[in-house]
Amino acid sequence: MAQNVVVIGAGIVGASTALWLRRAGHTVTLLDKNTPGMGASFGNACLLASCAVVPNATPGLATKAPGYLLNPNFPLFLKWANLPRLTPWFLKYLGFANDKDARRFTHVLADLIGDSVEQHKALAKGTAAEIFIADTDYLYAYKDRAAFEADKYTWDLRASVGFVPDIIEGPAVQELEPILDAQTAFLAVNKDHGYILNPAGYVQALVDTFTGMGGRFVQAEVRDFDLSGGQVTAVMTDQGQFDCDRAVLSSGIWSKPLMRKLGFTVPLETERGYHITFKEPSIRPNHPMMIASAKFVATPMQHGLRCAGIVEFGDLSEKKSKAPLTLLRRRVAEVFPTMTADSDEEWLGFRPSLPDSLPMLGEIDQSGVYAAFGHQHVGLTGGAKTGRLVADLISDTPPNIDLSPVDPMRFN
Repeated sequence: MAQNVVVIGAGIVGASTALWLRRAGHTVTLLDKNTPGMGASFGNACLLASCAVVPNATPGLATKAPGYLLNPNFPLFLKWANLPRLTPWFLKYLGFANDKDARRFTHVLADLIGDSVEQHKALAKGTAAEIFIADTDYLYAYKDRAAFEADKYTWDLRASVGFVPDIIEGPAVQELEPILDAQTAFLAVNKDHGYILNPAGYVQALVDTFTGMGGRFVQAEVRDFDLSGGQVTAVMTDQGQFDCDRAVLSSGIWSKPLMRKLGFTVPLETERGYHITFKEPSIRPNHPMMIASAKFVATPMQHGLRCAGIVEFGDLSEKKSKAPLTLLRRRVAEVFPTMTADSDEEWLGFRPSLPDSLPMLGEIDQSGVYAAFGHQHVGLTGGAKTGRLVADLISDTPPNIDLSPVDPMRFN
């Protein structure tokens, strides 16, 4: 039966959900306080990283984390004034840093993002968004085989769900990627991946397709829900009330205060993510690549070369911290010493992260409101499939994967 659905948040997850719902025949209103695609969906590394199935917390992290945070040359930062507030979250997070959970969550993430390229192509098929999807190999660049083998645990986890890289060593590295100097002598090549040439343009094209099919986009800030009848009947905003039969909460980190309006506290915290986009660079990689030693991704996107990967735990202040960007610039200069650019652009955004590295996906306590948030580093990668799964749930179409590990009630 066709429903009247309000989707909250017009990033990649919300745009995908709205489009799949409209294709299923539902009446859909998409709300966002900003223009589509301008939150975390704007500033990602552009990757459809199907192999990014390893959770953030792995065995040994509890003993390594203090050293990471105290090392100014490691790409993990903390705004120390926020430590008391963040400590409960960190303790939950470190509680999952064990082999059993790492293996379990790897299989869950593989179900959610392992077919990301196919999911995005299905989402964008026949629309103006198709032109933004590019097929690629995704490279992990290492100094040598010993550095690669030091990451054996994570590569074994990827292999357990089918992601086994091709190996390139020696001078063949520079034949494939001339941008890399001789200090990089080992590549792990993940085949059959993809990336988005312009994430903001891609999301906007999806929303334009959605509105062209009769969907409605309204720029409005959501403030509350009407649950007076036991289930959601309206979404309240600064632009008035939007009546509905179902609602979808897909507003990233901003989903946390809206969950409180539904009566639930969720352990959702922000990872302050940074990138620098170098405009008109003198050289570009042929493929997106993870520079393993420096922990950043370099992607040749439409607007230049985007280098992303610094993480800072803190707050929702829009003021950029100096140290993360300084480190990122230094690492980029070390890896690409001859690169010049006409200009560059710095960005800060907020990745919504849960302690188990899994999103929340599904109905929230029989309220008629569906969660679709908390994708940490894989929001773009998993956005298309998340939207399809939520649309299927609302359409009473049983999903073909087990969604119990991402139940939004799992922490309550």
